[in-house]
Amino acid sequence: MLKRINWKSVFKGFAWIVSLAGIIVLMSFVSIKKDTVTCTNIKILIPGADNFIEREEVDAILKQSQGILIGKKLEQINLEEIEQKLKANPYIAFATVYADMNGVIHINVKQRQPILRVINASDQDFYIDRNGMKMPISPNFTASVLVANGKIMEHFSGKVDTLITKLAKDLYKTAFYIEQDTLWNEQIEQLIVDDKNDIQLVPRVGNQRIILGTADSLEVKMRNLRAFYDKAMPKVGWDTYKTINIKYTNQVVCEKNKIDSLSEVARLDSLKKKPIDTMVREEMPEELKDDN
Repeated sequence: MLKRINWKSVFKGFAWIVSLAGIIVLMSFVSIKKDTVTCTNIKILIPGADNFIEREEVDAILKQSQGILIGKKLEQINLEEIEQKLKANPYIAFATVYADMNGVIHINVKQRQPILRVINASDQDFYIDRNGMKMPISPNFTASVLVANGKIMEHFSGKVDTLITKLAKDLYKTAFYIEQDTLWNEQIEQLIVDDKNDIQLVPRVGNQRIILGTADSLEVKMRNLRAFYDKAMPKVGWDTYKTINIKYTNQVVCEKNKIDSLSEVARLDSLKKKPIDTMVREEMPEELKDDN
Protein backbone atom coordinates (compact mmCIF):
# COMPACT_ATOMS: atom_id res chain seq x y z
CA MET A 1 0.00 0.00 0.00
CA LEU A 2 1.41 3.36 -1.02
CA LYS A 3 2.01 5.95 1.68
CA ARG A 4 0.10 9.22 1.40
CA ILE A 5 2.36 12.12 0.40
CA ASN A 6 2.70 14.83 3.05
CA TRP A 7 2.32 17.82 0.73
CA LYS A 8 2.71 20.27 3.64
CA SER A 9 6.22 19.02 4.35
CA VAL A 10 7.04 19.02 0.63
CA PHE A 11 5.96 22.64 0.21
CA LYS A 12 7.83 23.65 3.37
CA GLY A 13 11.02 22.02 2.10
CA PHE A 14 10.58 23.64 -1.31
CA ALA A 15 10.12 27.05 0.35
CA TRP A 16 13.36 26.60 2.30
CA ILE A 17 15.24 25.70 -0.87
CA VAL A 18 13.86 28.75 -2.71
CA SER A 19 14.73 31.03 0.25
CA LEU A 20 18.26 29.65 0.45
CA ALA A 21 18.73 30.10 -3.27
CA GLY A 22 17.47 33.67 -2.97
CA ILE A 23 19.95 34.43 -0.22
CA ILE A 24 22.81 32.99 -2.27
CA VAL A 25 21.81 35.06 -5.30
CA LEU A 26 21.50 38.18 -3.14
CA MET A 27 24.90 37.63 -1.56
CA SER A 28 26.43 37.12 -4.99
CA PHE A 29 24.83 40.36 -6.15
CA VAL A 30 26.12 42.23 -3.09
CA SER A 31 29.59 40.79 -3.64
CA ILE A 32 29.59 41.84 -7.29
CA LYS A 33 28.20 45.26 -6.34
CA LYS A 34 30.86 45.68 -3.66
CA ASP A 35 33.57 44.98 -6.23
CA THR A 36 32.44 47.95 -8.30
CA VAL A 37 31.42 50.47 -5.59
CA THR A 38 33.94 53.01 -4.35
CA CYS A 39 33.86 54.98 -1.11
CA THR A 40 32.07 58.26 -1.81
CA ASN A 41 31.67 59.67 1.68
CA ILE A 42 32.34 59.05 5.39
CA LYS A 43 29.67 59.89 7.95
CA ILE A 44 30.86 60.04 11.56
CA LEU A 45 28.40 60.23 14.47
CA ILE A 46 29.71 61.07 17.95
CA PRO A 47 26.70 61.69 20.23
CA GLY A 48 26.91 63.30 23.65
CA ALA A 49 27.92 66.64 25.14
CA ASP A 50 31.43 65.53 26.14
CA ASN A 51 34.13 66.10 23.58
CA PHE A 52 36.87 63.69 24.54
CA ILE A 53 37.30 62.79 20.89
CA GLU A 54 36.71 64.99 17.84
CA ARG A 55 36.03 64.10 14.21
CA GLU A 56 39.60 65.08 13.35
CA GLU A 57 40.93 62.37 15.66
CA VAL A 58 38.63 59.79 14.08
CA ASP A 59 39.82 60.89 10.64
CA ALA A 60 43.42 60.45 11.80
CA ILE A 61 42.66 56.90 13.03
CA LEU A 62 41.05 56.08 9.66
CA LYS A 63 43.99 57.42 7.69
CA GLN A 64 46.52 55.60 9.86
CA SER A 65 44.57 52.35 9.54
CA GLN A 66 43.52 52.33 5.86
CA GLY A 67 44.95 55.42 4.24
CA ILE A 68 42.71 57.76 2.23
CA LEU A 69 39.31 56.10 1.90
CA ILE A 70 37.43 58.41 -0.48
CA GLY A 71 37.71 56.97 -3.99
CA LYS A 72 38.86 53.58 -2.73
CA LYS A 73 36.86 50.41 -3.59
CA LEU A 74 34.85 49.05 -0.69
CA GLU A 75 36.34 45.59 -1.14
CA GLN A 76 39.77 47.08 -0.41
CA ILE A 77 38.66 48.67 2.87
CA ASN A 78 38.88 46.56 6.03
CA LEU A 79 35.94 47.86 8.06
CA GLU A 80 36.57 45.43 10.92
CA GLU A 81 40.11 46.70 11.34
CA ILE A 82 38.85 50.29 11.46
CA GLU A 83 36.37 49.31 14.15
CA GLN A 84 39.07 47.65 16.26
CA LYS A 85 41.38 50.67 15.90
CA LEU A 86 38.61 52.96 17.11
CA LYS A 87 37.82 50.73 20.09
CA ALA A 88 41.50 50.86 21.08
CA ASN A 89 41.16 54.59 21.76
CA PRO A 90 40.86 55.11 25.56
CA TYR A 91 38.03 57.63 25.18
CA ILE A 92 35.85 55.38 23.00
CA ALA A 93 33.62 52.86 24.76
CA PHE A 94 32.05 51.38 21.64
CA ALA A 95 32.21 51.81 17.87
CA THR A 96 30.37 50.38 14.84
CA VAL A 97 31.54 50.72 11.25
CA TYR A 98 29.60 49.66 8.13
CA ALA A 99 29.22 50.65 4.47
CA ASP A 100 26.09 50.93 2.34
CA MET A 101 25.75 50.19 -1.36
CA ASN A 102 26.02 53.88 -2.22
CA GLY A 103 29.63 53.87 -1.09
CA VAL A 104 29.02 55.69 2.20
CA ILE A 105 30.95 54.45 5.24
CA HIS A 106 29.04 55.01 8.49
CA ILE A 107 30.96 55.30 11.75
CA ASN A 108 29.09 55.49 15.07
CA VAL A 109 31.21 56.22 18.14
CA LYS A 110 30.12 56.10 21.78
CA GLN A 111 32.41 57.99 24.13
CA ARG A 112 33.26 56.90 27.65
CA GLN A 113 31.32 58.86 30.28
CA PRO A 114 33.33 59.74 33.40
CA ILE A 115 31.50 60.23 36.71
CA LEU A 116 34.52 60.78 38.98
CA ARG A 117 37.95 62.35 38.70
CA VAL A 118 40.54 60.81 41.02
CA ILE A 119 43.80 62.31 42.27
CA ASN A 120 45.50 59.50 44.16
CA ALA A 121 48.12 59.63 46.92
CA SER A 122 50.89 59.64 44.29
CA ASP A 123 49.27 62.61 42.47
CA GLN A 124 48.21 60.44 39.54
CA ASP A 125 45.17 61.95 37.86
CA PHE A 126 42.52 59.83 36.12
CA TYR A 127 38.79 59.37 35.60
CA ILE A 128 36.45 56.53 36.55
CA ASP A 129 33.70 56.10 33.95
CA ARG A 130 30.09 54.98 34.35
CA ASN A 131 31.09 51.35 33.85
CA GLY A 132 33.66 51.46 36.66
CA MET A 133 36.68 51.59 34.36
CA LYS A 134 39.72 53.81 34.87
CA MET A 135 40.45 56.10 31.93
CA PRO A 136 43.05 58.83 31.31
CA ILE A 137 42.56 62.57 31.61
CA SER A 138 42.10 64.26 28.24
CA PRO A 139 44.31 67.16 27.09
CA ASN A 140 41.38 68.45 25.02
CA PHE A 141 38.45 68.31 27.41
CA THR A 142 37.77 68.47 31.16
CA ALA A 143 34.61 66.74 32.37
CA SER A 144 32.51 68.48 35.01
CA VAL A 145 32.35 65.65 37.55
CA LEU A 146 33.03 64.98 41.23
CA VAL A 147 36.67 65.05 42.31
CA ALA A 148 38.11 62.55 44.82
CA ASN A 149 41.48 63.00 46.49
CA GLY A 150 43.35 62.16 49.70
CA LYS A 151 44.68 58.81 50.85
CA ILE A 152 43.75 56.91 47.66
CA MET A 153 46.16 54.08 46.87
CA GLU A 154 44.56 52.97 43.59
CA HIS A 155 47.29 52.95 40.92
CA PHE A 156 46.73 54.06 37.32
CA SER A 157 48.76 52.50 34.50
CA GLY A 158 47.78 55.15 31.96
CA LYS A 159 45.45 52.78 30.10
CA VAL A 160 41.80 51.82 30.45
CA ASP A 161 41.65 49.32 33.30
CA THR A 162 39.39 47.86 35.99
CA LEU A 163 39.35 49.04 39.61
CA ILE A 164 41.51 47.03 42.01
CA THR A 165 41.08 48.28 45.57
CA LYS A 166 37.86 48.21 47.60
CA LEU A 167 38.29 51.90 48.37
CA ALA A 168 38.31 52.79 44.67
CA LYS A 169 35.21 50.64 44.13
CA ASP A 170 33.54 52.42 47.05
CA LEU A 171 34.42 55.81 45.56
CA TYR A 172 32.92 54.71 42.25
CA LYS A 173 29.78 53.40 43.94
CA THR A 174 29.39 56.64 45.91
CA ALA A 175 29.92 58.86 42.85
CA PHE A 176 27.44 56.80 40.83
CA TYR A 177 24.82 57.08 43.60
CA ILE A 178 25.33 60.84 43.92
CA GLU A 179 25.04 61.35 40.17
CA GLN A 180 21.68 59.55 40.11
CA ASP A 181 20.17 61.68 42.90
CA THR A 182 19.15 65.26 42.04
CA LEU A 183 19.67 66.64 45.57
CA TRP A 184 23.08 65.08 46.21
CA ASN A 185 24.29 65.80 42.68
CA GLU A 186 23.71 69.50 43.39
CA GLN A 187 24.91 69.45 47.00
CA ILE A 188 28.05 67.25 47.02
CA GLU A 189 31.05 68.66 45.15
CA GLN A 190 34.02 66.60 46.38
CA LEU A 191 35.04 63.29 47.98
CA ILE A 192 38.00 63.11 50.35
CA VAL A 193 39.64 59.98 51.80
CA ASP A 194 41.07 60.76 55.24
CA ASP A 195 43.89 59.07 57.19
CA LYS A 196 41.41 56.53 58.59
CA ASN A 197 40.44 55.51 55.05
CA ASP A 198 36.98 56.99 55.60
CA ILE A 199 35.28 58.64 52.65
CA GLN A 200 34.19 62.19 53.45
CA LEU A 201 31.64 64.17 51.44
CA VAL A 202 32.24 67.89 50.95
CA PRO A 203 28.99 69.84 50.43
CA ARG A 204 28.52 73.04 48.47
CA VAL A 205 26.28 74.53 51.18
CA GLY A 206 27.70 74.55 54.72
CA ASN A 207 31.23 74.20 56.10
CA GLN A 208 30.82 70.74 57.60
CA ARG A 209 32.36 67.47 56.46
CA ILE A 210 30.06 64.48 56.08
CA ILE A 211 31.82 61.29 57.16
CA LEU A 212 30.46 58.44 55.06
CA GLY A 213 33.04 55.78 55.97
CA THR A 214 32.64 53.12 53.27
CA ALA A 215 29.99 52.61 50.59
CA ASP A 216 28.52 49.67 52.54
CA SER A 217 24.79 50.28 53.20
CA LEU A 218 25.15 53.43 51.11
CA GLU A 219 21.44 53.91 50.47
CA VAL A 220 20.60 53.65 54.18
CA LYS A 221 23.32 56.14 55.14
CA MET A 222 22.26 58.67 52.53
CA ARG A 223 18.60 58.26 53.49
CA ASN A 224 19.56 59.01 57.10
CA LEU A 225 21.49 62.06 55.96
CA ARG A 226 18.56 63.34 53.91
CA ALA A 227 16.23 62.96 56.90
CA PHE A 228 18.75 64.84 59.07
CA TYR A 229 18.97 67.61 56.47
CA ASP A 230 15.19 67.89 56.38
CA LYS A 231 14.71 67.96 60.18
CA ALA A 232 17.82 69.45 61.73
CA MET A 233 19.48 71.84 59.33
CA PRO A 234 16.58 74.30 58.96
CA LYS A 235 16.53 74.69 62.78
CA VAL A 236 20.22 74.94 63.69
CA GLY A 237 21.70 76.46 60.52
CA TRP A 238 24.11 75.14 57.91
CA ASP A 239 27.27 76.18 59.76
CA THR A 240 26.45 74.78 63.21
CA TYR A 241 28.27 71.49 62.80
CA LYS A 242 31.91 70.75 62.03
CA THR A 243 31.20 67.14 61.04
CA ILE A 244 28.14 65.00 60.38
CA ASN A 245 29.04 61.34 60.81
CA ILE A 246 26.75 58.87 59.00
CA LYS A 247 29.14 55.89 58.86
CA TYR A 248 26.95 53.93 61.30
CA THR A 249 23.60 52.96 59.85
CA ASN A 250 21.60 53.42 63.08
CA GLN A 251 22.71 56.94 64.03
CA VAL A 252 23.85 60.34 62.87
CA VAL A 253 26.64 61.82 65.02
CA CYS A 254 27.16 65.57 64.86
CA GLU A 255 30.14 67.53 66.16
CA LYS A 256 29.53 71.23 66.73
CA ASN A 257 31.91 73.91 65.54
CA LYS A 258 32.27 75.25 69.11
CA ILE A 259 35.34 73.75 70.81
CA ASP A 260 33.73 73.33 74.23
CA SER A 261 30.57 71.63 72.99
CA LEU A 262 29.85 67.92 73.21
CA SER A 263 28.94 65.80 70.21
CA GLU A 264 25.24 65.24 69.68
CA VAL A 265 23.71 62.02 68.46
CA ALA A 266 20.51 61.52 66.48
CA ARG A 267 19.86 57.79 66.77
CA LEU A 268 17.98 55.93 64.07
CA ASP A 269 16.86 52.67 65.63
CA SER A 270 16.59 50.37 62.63
CA LEU A 271 14.54 47.86 64.61
CA LYS A 272 11.57 50.20 64.93
CA LYS A 273 8.89 49.77 62.31
CA LYS A 274 8.48 53.51 61.64
CA PRO A 275 9.21 55.80 58.68
CA ILE A 276 12.69 57.29 58.77
CA ASP A 277 11.43 60.87 59.24
CA THR A 278 9.40 59.79 62.29
CA MET A 279 12.41 58.02 63.83
CA VAL A 280 14.62 61.06 63.34
CA ARG A 281 12.02 63.34 64.88
CA GLU A 282 11.51 61.16 67.97
CA GLU A 283 15.12 60.20 68.59
CA MET A 284 16.69 63.57 67.73
CA PRO A 285 18.22 65.70 70.53
CA GLU A 286 15.66 67.91 72.21
CA GLU A 287 16.86 71.18 70.71
CA LEU A 288 16.23 69.86 67.20
CA LYS A 289 12.59 68.87 67.74
CA ASP A 290 9.61 71.03 66.94
CA ASP A 291 8.40 73.21 69.78
CA ASN A 292 5.19 71.83 71.25
